[in-house]
Formats: sequence, C-alpha cells, structure tokens
Amino acid sequence: MTTRDVISWNSMLQGCLDCGDLGTARRLFDEMPERNVVSWTTMVNGYMKSGRVEEAEGRSGMLQKGRRFFEYITRYKSASVDLQHYTCMVDILGRSGKLHEAEELVKNMPMKPNSMVWLALLSACRVHSNVDAAERAAKSIFSLDPHCSAAYVLLSNLYASAGRWADVSRTRVRMRHGGVVKERGSSWVVMKGKKHEFVSGDRGHPLIERIYEKLRWLREKLKEVGYVADQRFALHDVEDEQKEEMLWCHSERLAIGFALISSVEGSGITVMKNLRVCGDCHEVIKLISGVVGREIVVRDSGRFHHFKNGVCSCSDYW
Repeated sequence: MTTRDVISWNSMLQGCLDCGDLGTARRLFDEMPERNVVSWTTMVNGYMKSGRVEEAEGRSGMLQKGRRFFEYITRYKSASVDLQHYTCMVDILGRSGKLHEAEELVKNMPMKPNSMVWLALLSACRVHSNVDAAERAAKSIFSLDPHCSAAYVLLSNLYASAGRWADVSRTRVRMRHGGVVKERGSSWVVMKGKKHEFVSGDRGHPLIERIYEKLRWLREKLKEVGYVADQRFALHDVEDEQKEEMLWCHSERLAIGFALISSVEGSGITVMKNLRVCGDCHEVIKLISGVVGREIVVRDSGRFHHFKNGVCSCSDYW
C-alpha cells in the first residue's frame, strides 16, 4: 500500500467524521489495509469531538488517566509537548471541576499560553458557574486577542446565568465599543439537497406554523416527563414566562421541529449550528430524542452531540 493510498483512506475517514458519521468512520477505519499515526489521530479526535469517552480515553472526566498520561509526556517526551497538550489537560481538569488546578497549570506552563488555552478554562468556568475564575481567564484572553467574540459571549452568558444584568450590559457595551461583532446564531437542516436555516424566533419559513405547532406538542410531552425550563439560558432580563417562550424559539429547536415534520418517522436527524448549543436546549433535545424515539445529531461550534434515548454522547459537558 502506497503513501498516497493511506492519505486517500485518511481523507475519506476525515470526511465521515466531519459529517458526524462515527459508525461509517469506524467501519472504514477497521477496513483500512494500513494505518499511520494520522489515521489513529483522526479517529481519536473524531471520538473526542463526539464525547465518546470509552473509545477516545483520557477525556470527559477520566481525570486520573489524563493526569498519568500528561505527567508521562511532560516528563519523558517534553520536546513533543505543545499548546494543544496543555489545552487538552486544562479541559480534562475543567470537566472534573478542578478549576483552581487548571488555572495554576496555565499560569505555570513552560510556554506562553495562547487564547485557546484560556478559552478552555473559561468554558469550564461557564459549566461550573465560577464567575471569579472566568473573569481572570477572560482578562487574559482579551490581553491576547481583544476581539475574541467567543470570550465575550461566554462571559456575558455566565453573568446572565448568575442574574448579574449590569455586568451583562457592561460586557455588551465593551463589545460594541471594541468593534466586536457577535455572530448571529443559526441552525440548519438539509432535506433532499436543500438547506433549511433558522434563527431564534424565526417566522420566515413556509412551514413555520406547523413547526411551532410541533414544538407546542413537544413542550407538553416534555412537561409530562418532568421538564422544567432552565431560565438562566434565556439571557434576557424579562419576566419568567417570557424567558420560557424565548427558549422555545431557539434556532436548534426550530430546526428539529422542521426535521420532525419533514422526515420519515423513526429516521435520524442531523442539525448543524454555528454557535454553542445552550444548556436548556441540550436538556430539551435529550428529552425529545426519548419522546420521539429518534437519534438526533447536533453539530455545534465545539463538537458533535449524539442524542439517543434521552442521553447525549457528551455526558453533559461541552
């Protein structure tokens, strides 16, 4: 088998993983006549981006394994250690709630941390609602990249979740004054070769009334199984009832609603989203997958989420 043949197989493997098709990717990987380090790395990264802990190993809460591996490479393979290894270790610590340890690791790195390392810490602070550590991480990010919209959004969302609306306003003002533009969130589904895209509160799709009708039906079904909206993710200082209504208009829910009324019952659904899926939508999609008996794949800005039978492949950390 030539080097060119291996490259071709690796390209096909990457193509499957880019579409979130882990099953086909794994079959392709198993059938490869020859594998190189790129083959293995591609497959491991694919599993990690889908939150498949058992297959990828070393992430998503496997703290002790991650520590042992990191200690080994920093001690015996130090010349090969780069910023990506530190970003991964910060992520592992963050998943486990070891925010202080993660922050100390960043501060004591042998090389200068980049914005991605600090973003890994900031993301963990969002998950664990640690505002103080988040502010320190964000400050470091802004010193490196004053126009990092992801950091502004994470920090603003964390303030909103804590009900600190004055800080939310100050963060948004700082974004405007700095010329930082937040990318508008959208989600889309491809049906019969046509892209159907939605934004939050969308009313423009030809089937929008049927979509909202489907969402109202889902809303009642989810309440029957105990769902209560997490209003922290509404991110606006309005009345509680309005917050819940706003959540049900999020783009990923509209895309799923469209897919449910436009596809064969029981078939899988794939939704693409340009931003991170919010916490309440994540919980809702888990429940929807159980209620309708379908696998729902959502590709957000960070990973593939595979929702099936009421659980997600990311183990609720992303």
